[in-house]
Amino acid sequence: MKIKSIQIKNGFKRFFDLTIDLGENPKRIIALVGSNGCGKSSVFDAMLYAQSRRSGFIGKHHGRGNDYFFMNTTGLLDRSVSIQFDEGHMNEVFQKRQSRNSEKTLFSLRSPYRYNNQVKAQTIQSLLPIEQNGYGAPLTSEIDERMEQNYLRLHAKYNDYLHQEDCRPSEAMEHILGVLNKSLRNCLNIELVSMGNVVNDEGTLFFKKSDQEIQFSFNVLSSGEKEVVDIVLDLYLRKDEYTDTIFLIDEPELHINTSIQRKLLAEINKLVGTDCQIWVATHSIGFLRALQQDFNNDCDIIYFDEVKGLGNTQVTLKPSEKTPQLWKKVFSIALDDLSGLVSPRRIIYCEGRAEPTSDGEERGMDAIVYNNIFCKKYPDTLFISSGGNTELDQRSAIAISILSKVFNDVEIWVLKDRDLSSSSLSTEQDRQNYLRNNKTHHRVLNRFEIENYLFDKNVLECYCEEEGYKFDEPAYDAFVNDVNTINLKNQTGRIKNYCSIPHNVNPEKFKINLSRYITEGTDVYKELEECIFNGQ
Repeated sequence: MKIKSIQIKNGFKRFFDLTIDLGENPKRIIALVGSNGCGKSSVFDAMLYAQSRRSGFIGKHHGRGNDYFFMNTTGLLDRSVSIQFDEGHMNEVFQKRQSRNSEKTLFSLRSPYRYNNQVKAQTIQSLLPIEQNGYGAPLTSEIDERMEQNYLRLHAKYNDYLHQEDCRPSEAMEHILGVLNKSLRNCLNIELVSMGNVVNDEGTLFFKKSDQEIQFSFNVLSSGEKEVVDIVLDLYLRKDEYTDTIFLIDEPELHINTSIQRKLLAEINKLVGTDCQIWVATHSIGFLRALQQDFNNDCDIIYFDEVKGLGNTQVTLKPSEKTPQLWKKVFSIALDDLSGLVSPRRIIYCEGRAEPTSDGEERGMDAIVYNNIFCKKYPDTLFISSGGNTELDQRSAIAISILSKVFNDVEIWVLKDRDLSSSSLSTEQDRQNYLRNNKTHHRVLNRFEIENYLFDKNVLECYCEEEGYKFDEPAYDAFVNDVNTINLKNQTGRIKNYCSIPHNVNPEKFKINLSRYITEGTDVYKELEECIFNGQ
């Protein structure tokens, strides 16, 4: 089950008419990113409100009136939120789920106010089936207290397995806690070893660390450790019944340090069923880094921070293209001016105009082109222009000596054109000799310069087909007899004529536009990727 789009209007919370459109193939993880107060949590409340109009609120009763949800309570309340799922419109989806008594598992919410100060169960009591979704927070502004009930549910799960399988208690314990402990070890290096004993006034969970034998209770964990245990335990208990659910997790990073945040998202992804979708509202470094590096192909970013007019105009938000510029923006929410230093994991110096614009933007055409081509597959890589061939060596050496001492995981590479130290042609043997006799962070293009990739026949054919121009293939073939070695740098006018472009073009803008047609899967892309990222 995945959401394809949601429309929120008629003054629901702050929204005049907001649509989040995820397209025909929505991703598994949807990240709502933006500063405090931009509307992330209100999107979650809109989904929960849509559920409440059809089958009641999930979670603990809240007693909120319509004035909580609407700026103007005289509006068309039933038409304020419309959700399109991959299985149909929300009305159709709710009807299908009601026919099989699964309407309450459509959404699962964790609010940012997760209260888990201590667990101390006094009695063993009967509980509603977990698929009734009747405890925890019903809205993002409500306290989400569920540790004690989840403690009792874990006990019940253990006892059910023990009696059904007629096995030894140790075997039942190993079976019930195996998956849970794997996630806890991955996040915190602790594992659950005992569920205590309510009769002996020890109605709590007991843990130990891998390098210690001393057991300690849930109540002495740090706030961050309790947060992780709370989230992981809840997802573990729901995984068998919540198999086609939209999981809404608002600010999962509270009280958790950056490195654990990243690990926690990985465990959330493992515990949530493959037919589910995960919506996360966040502005934390750890979760953003996980989205950038670990889940880049499985996530969409809905960026709120610069959206204007949500309260008085019609706005459609779509997944942002995951460029270095986007990551710089989203990291700046958490890091402000430090974001430019922290977000890249790999910096590649290439030839081109070194001086940035007055507002710090890249001015070198080569770097702009490389960033355009590789930003999707390599979002943690930033290409930077660093002048000519000799300046490239000098500036990269300075960067290596400084940045490597500050950021241990930042890689600095050098990318040179095939002309190497002069404008004369270098052979493939010259290129290989250069690579063998320089450090492994050096790269050399297989073709003469970046123009030899941009002016590739297949790239130009794709461009002409998209723009409606007729490509003169015979004339191109007569001139470009070897696309690897011919000097095409100053041949933009000739290439323009081959494309039958009737008007003048700015050479640099034309080349940058062509870079959009070097896409993953094309031969040109694969060749460039081999040169740069595999050092071939």
